[in-house]
Parts: sequence; structure tokens; C-alpha cells
Amino acid sequence: KTKKHDRTPISTGLRLAIENSGKTGHEIAKEAGVAQPIVSRFLSGERGLGIASADKLADYFGLELVSRLGSK
Repeated sequence: KTKKHDRTPISTGLRLAIENSGKTGHEIAKEAGVAQPIVSRFLSGERGLGIASADKLADYFGLELVSRLGSK
């Protein structure tokens, strides 16, 4: 039986980056080029993020995916 790595979902990483930024959702949306209602609904848990919005927010915060394929 292999041990699973501790993982943080992408949405959790983005939510934490937004919440810990010290900026409002409106500021982040404007600066990242994402519609403010999208960020607001995401932070409230009402909706998830589409790929394009997640990409823009990840780029804004300097976040990237790291592959763990082949690591044990």
C-alpha cells in the first residue's frame, strides 16, 4: 500500500492566497483581470472557478501546479 502525499486542492490554494493577500476580492479581481462577481461567488462558496479565471488568479499570485507523478 502506497502512502498518499499531503495535497492541497487548487481551489483551496487560490482561496488562501486571496484571503491572505490583505486585499479585497474587488481589488484582486480588478488587478488579475477577473470579473468581480466571479471572485465574490468563489470566496462565498457559491460557485467554483472556471479554468480561465483560475489561470488568471494563479498567475496573479505566482502560483503553479507541481507534478508528483513518479514520486513516492
